[in-house]
Amino acid sequence: MRIVVDLNRCQGYAQCVYLAHDVFRLSGQEALTYDPNPDDERRLEVRRAAAACPVQAIKLDRLNGVERSAEP
Repeated sequence: MRIVVDLNRCQGYAQCVYLAHDVFRLSGQEALTYDPNPDDERRLEVRRAAAACPVQAIKLDRLNGVERSAEP
């Protein structure tokens, strides 16, 4: 799984941090950092985090396709 976050769209609501704190982190007040290639064990929490993003800034890719958990 590969994560791509549109940092221009991200508003720092941090819903992803609450749901997948091993993958997403806030640095300071609003600077989001993340692991772009989390382990497959984190798949469910990452999908939930992407779905919870109020501005749908998180995209999830697989090597053989795209997971549709967040739309632009």
